[in-house]
Amino acid sequence: MSQTAYTFQSLAQTREDLLSGKISASALAEHYLSKAKSEDKYNAFLELFDASALETAAAIDKRIAAGEPVGKLAGCIIGIKDNICYKGHKVGAASKILEGFESMFTATAVERLLQEDAIIIGRLNCDEFAMGSSNENSAYGPVKNPINPSLVPGGSSGGSASAVASGLCMASLGSDTGGSIRQPASFTGLVGLKPTYGRISRYGLIAFASSFDQIGPFTKTVADAELMYQVMAGRDQMDSTSARRPVHEQRTSKKTYRFAYYKEVIESEGMHPDTRKLFDEKVAGLKAEGHEVIEASFPYLDQLVPCYNVLAMAEASSNLGRYDGVHYGKRSEKAEDIPSTYFNSRSEGFGPEVKRRIMLGTFVLSTGYYDAYYSKGQKVRRLIKDATDKLLTEVDFILSPTTPHPAFKIGEKADDPIALYLEDIFTVQANLTGHPAISVPMGTTADGLPLGIQLLGNAFDEETLFNGASLLH
Repeated sequence: MSQTAYTFQSLAQTREDLLSGKISASALAEHYLSKAKSEDKYNAFLELFDASALETAAAIDKRIAAGEPVGKLAGCIIGIKDNICYKGHKVGAASKILEGFESMFTATAVERLLQEDAIIIGRLNCDEFAMGSSNENSAYGPVKNPINPSLVPGGSSGGSASAVASGLCMASLGSDTGGSIRQPASFTGLVGLKPTYGRISRYGLIAFASSFDQIGPFTKTVADAELMYQVMAGRDQMDSTSARRPVHEQRTSKKTYRFAYYKEVIESEGMHPDTRKLFDEKVAGLKAEGHEVIEASFPYLDQLVPCYNVLAMAEASSNLGRYDGVHYGKRSEKAEDIPSTYFNSRSEGFGPEVKRRIMLGTFVLSTGYYDAYYSKGQKVRRLIKDATDKLLTEVDFILSPTTPHPAFKIGEKADDPIALYLEDIFTVQANLTGHPAISVPMGTTADGLPLGIQLLGNAFDEETLFNGASLLH
């Protein structure tokens, strides 16, 4: 088979083509590795795993030739965000402080993909320690949007989005702490899933904010996202926060659903006119198909972003304390004693945005401010969760644009941290409450830029969420 003869359709179809002999896993791996080397104009990949990818592919071909069974993702070419561990491969969270670090174990989510014969071809660029909404904070340079390379791809999982959108891999893994899968999916025209907190193991995910982080897929279709979710989801004894609740294998479908959207969101002055237009068209389409769409009010809309930032930065300050120049990672050449080792290694190893969040997080946890900020933030988080749960007893889904506007220019908001933090305005609710949410393509603006629409559903009911997403995509 010519390496350029294969056209990717879906993950399931790739497996079928492999079993029918139309393609081989080795040819697929060689094709995508070659493509990533020659066509990555977007700074999406930080490193390609040539040797292990080709070794995995050869083993799959050998088993097929012997008539042995292969997994659900056989031959599927997948990239992973640079904060997800893969044993024997480098992982660095796009930070200088972890430059050269090689993982000693594999993340459970990656292990489950490998068990189903996925081929992992490389690690993908991201905002440093997953802190950012534009993928301009990587120590290895910004990622570009394949739709228009002068624009950001979204963050923090920008490399994961860019690689799939440009066809450098079939699907990818990202992590979502406040919208870091869904926002890039919106900016690049992809499907992006943030599962229920605890549904996919965080073991092997470099922590940013441990009570928010979730691993999830970037795909071209809802069906591909569902397949990857089913492979990765489920209890993991290595992660004490992973849920014991069983994962449903099949969708349970209703003929019609009830959707709610926040009137204040849709009427917001900051909404791009094409976002409002496309959202209204989707709502009209749902109503025409017999679904009910109602207006709802949410009492804590103004508290979502401040509450998220107080709590997430506090957790970041705590989690990043382990990077000290002593245990592993970068140690400054200026280190002379313990204080200078800590000070210089962290000053040189962390980028400006990570330092900003560590300092803000340390402040809200400090004596005299803990009750005023962190403790109060936790109380507000509970109010937000209770209000979300209450609304979801009345409707099946909460519907919103994924982002207020399409992708913006690289550098446009680089000097305005507050503007960048507000990029998460529609996505942080799902992370604060732990509910699952998915972004699917909603359409394009008048000048051809993608926009996404987001569905937020009941906890541990991704199957119904996939039904709703299928209605929109």
